[in-house]
Amino acid sequence: MTKTVFIDGAAGTTGLEIAERLAGRAEFELIVLDEARRKDDTARAEALNAAEFVILCLPDEAAKAAVGMIRNETTRVIDASSAHRVAPDWTYGFPEVIGRDAVAAARFVSNPGCYPTGFIGLVAPLVKAGLLPADWPYVCHAVSGYSGGGKALIARFEEDRDVAFRAYGLALGHKHVPEMVAHVGLSIEPIFAPAVVPAHRGMLVEVPLHLSAMPKAGSPADLRAALADFYADSTIVSVIDDQPDELLLRASMAPVDTLTLRVLGASDGSQARLVAMLDNLGKGASGAAVQNLNLMAGLPETAGLRL
Repeated sequence: MTKTVFIDGAAGTTGLEIAERLAGRAEFELIVLDEARRKDDTARAEALNAAEFVILCLPDEAAKAAVGMIRNETTRVIDASSAHRVAPDWTYGFPEVIGRDAVAAARFVSNPGCYPTGFIGLVAPLVKAGLLPADWPYVCHAVSGYSGGGKALIARFEEDRDVAFRAYGLALGHKHVPEMVAHVGLSIEPIFAPAVVPAHRGMLVEVPLHLSAMPKAGSPADLRAALADFYADSTIVSVIDDQPDELLLRASMAPVDTLTLRVLGASDGSQARLVAMLDNLGKGASGAAVQNLNLMAGLPETAGLRL
């Protein structure tokens, strides 16, 4: 039976990529507002209440307002903004970590942030397994393609081609930190150091570890084995057992909805670098939304994804 879907904010980067992944799929029928009506609140409210599934691709405050426009008890929502990622009564939409059944049964699902997807994907299983401490001052270095910053950042990069590296969040307290704390179960906020490079898509998230200084920390081999076991049943998340000399983000990266994890260890096991690589518009945004939609609609979770 065909399910109706309304993407509120369909003209943005995330919304467009969700629509691309749903195009041609007989399981879904998109409710589409024309250009003249897509910002009209009356038209939006009608669509929000008519759809079986709503995907919000809006700024935080607009996403909250959109949820408030839903007046029925049946419309199910996936929010791609950061508005509800630690909110009560919302399920965090990282099925591999939170549980596929939890996402499938939820009415309100909050898509993870792109950077937190890498951090949580690496650290949460290891804290849960007791191989890393929950009370440690972690650092998260990360670099992303500029598409994750929305239209304003895309415009700045495309106007000034001389910028090779743009560090931001320098005042700390980034909005991604609360979900990183909550969904790993940390007692200390990590230092989050994000940056953007002149590539449209792609992301590398790294967590460096002084294992020899950590109480009861596992060895690099233990960490790698634990991650491999945790994600053994996933076709989206993979753990790579290698020790490359370098890892590359290419400006020509094609869209992909996978998440690749590595544990790179010092020869004596005293240090490690946890590294996640993903498409910030794939598993970091649109691909994750479609994965969650599939689960909520009772469909195979990888349907329509780019693997």
